[in-house]
Amino acid sequence: MALFICAVLPCFLCVFLWCLCVSEIQCHDWGVWSKGSVRVYDGEVAYLYCPLFSHPTLYSYSQTQNSSLSLLWYRHPHTHELEQPINLKLHTLHKDREYLWIQPASAQDAGLYICMLRNISSCVKIGVELEVIQKDGECDRRAQPHLNLTIPFQSDQTLTCPNLNTLTLPNSTHSVSWYHFISHILGEFFSELESFHIFGLISRFTHSSFFTVVPDVGSKVPIVLNPASDQIYTVTLGEPTLSCRVLLPHLYEEKQYIWWTVDNKTLEQLADPRFSSPEAKLVSNDYGDERKERVLYVMDFSADDLQREFNCSARNSRGINTSRAVLKTEPYVPTLELGCGLGVTLALMLMMFVIYHVFWLELLLLYRSWFGSDERYTDDKQYDVYISYARNSEEEEFVLSTLRRVLETEFGYSVCIFDRDSLPGGTITDDTLRFVGQSRRLVVVVSPCSAVRGTQALLELQAGLTSMLHGGSLRVVLIQFKPVQRKSWVKELRRARLALTLVRWQGEKSAPLSSRFWKHQAYLDQESLTTLKDSV
Repeated sequence: MALFICAVLPCFLCVFLWCLCVSEIQCHDWGVWSKGSVRVYDGEVAYLYCPLFSHPTLYSYSQTQNSSLSLLWYRHPHTHELEQPINLKLHTLHKDREYLWIQPASAQDAGLYICMLRNISSCVKIGVELEVIQKDGECDRRAQPHLNLTIPFQSDQTLTCPNLNTLTLPNSTHSVSWYHFISHILGEFFSELESFHIFGLISRFTHSSFFTVVPDVGSKVPIVLNPASDQIYTVTLGEPTLSCRVLLPHLYEEKQYIWWTVDNKTLEQLADPRFSSPEAKLVSNDYGDERKERVLYVMDFSADDLQREFNCSARNSRGINTSRAVLKTEPYVPTLELGCGLGVTLALMLMMFVIYHVFWLELLLLYRSWFGSDERYTDDKQYDVYISYARNSEEEEFVLSTLRRVLETEFGYSVCIFDRDSLPGGTITDDTLRFVGQSRRLVVVVSPCSAVRGTQALLELQAGLTSMLHGGSLRVVLIQFKPVQRKSWVKELRRARLALTLVRWQGEKSAPLSSRFWKHQAYLDQESLTTLKDSV
């Protein structure tokens, strides 16, 4: 857009527009200052302090006045997307140095107030939250505390109204009213300034002071609770941590100290980067008596460090107390190695179980191909397979063109088919029994037509079952060519179905030699009845 304007305007106007674009700066946002949030009662005066002046090393108001920086105030009422400039022409808003006064504050004044310091080259801003609440009685304790005090028993203490110097102006008049709320030994005092003249108006403030009354008895010497005199730290080589817990009795406005020493040297004197100890953390506070914990971190802890002396000390004006940490190494248990070994073992067992469950048939056939023996040299049988089937065109087509071809061509079996291998003039019953007796396996093709009484297929099935049950070496394999309703099964077929596994022909899905139909066929052809029942 600027380039388009430059194309049609004189050169000096282009330069002016270009300077305006370059002079546009980004304002550094410090976010919202949580410590500076203000909560006031409805109808009283609220004064907001610009947090940018909380760090005099960065900004001070006197330096700002002498520099080109300008202090601006904005407000974000949470009902608009953009912050709005403060209108200082309103009689309720006043700006005094780094403070913004709202006199009096109402619920509509609540929101986020943003103070900004900027000039032509820099800009920085930060927000302060203002909350306006309704006052519930004279001792409403919801206002934020302006002062926290700890007062010992049987001691004199003078309370002053917090921030009185900030709120009062030269040659102004004011009066202070005090209110007190007490619960057990925890007390809260409220100070209320009224008839206070500021900016020509009468203002009212309410500030609160919280105080705790604590006992002032005993020796007040710090007590090292941990490590105790008979306590032993069990550590592991690597990066152990030593904890020191101390009871610090209350002493009014007095700082107390906790520190670790190694070989009677403080960590500063030791100057060893392996040792570090952050500041003590407060664990509990019981009416001024504090329990604090300070931790000692040791990096690359070795067996030589067991011979060093580790002491925890605590001190105040009443005395000093020191306790030594006695260390011993924890017996090494190869938990990681054992866990990893157990995990790998379980994973291998699970993997082997899954592999066997999915590929058990392939594994058995592979084993037999390596370690099996040729049964043709161990018996006097003439045929490897005798095929029994119903004499109809569809089933006969399956037996002759598919089943016989694969068994003879691919498996290398010698196959006996009664209609092909029997000689004319013989007796069907005698020839059937003779052929079945000379075969090592009987493959029965099960279909609705094969289980009809009086058929040769049923005779062949009866001969095979009789030979098998009387201790013969004949193995019977059932192939379901077409589904047969259970209620139409003859007694011999029911008995065979209970003892033997039924391999189902599934048409085109079973036709490839790699299908599980032919793998089951190869497995069942080589399996005895007992093993077959247990495996499948």
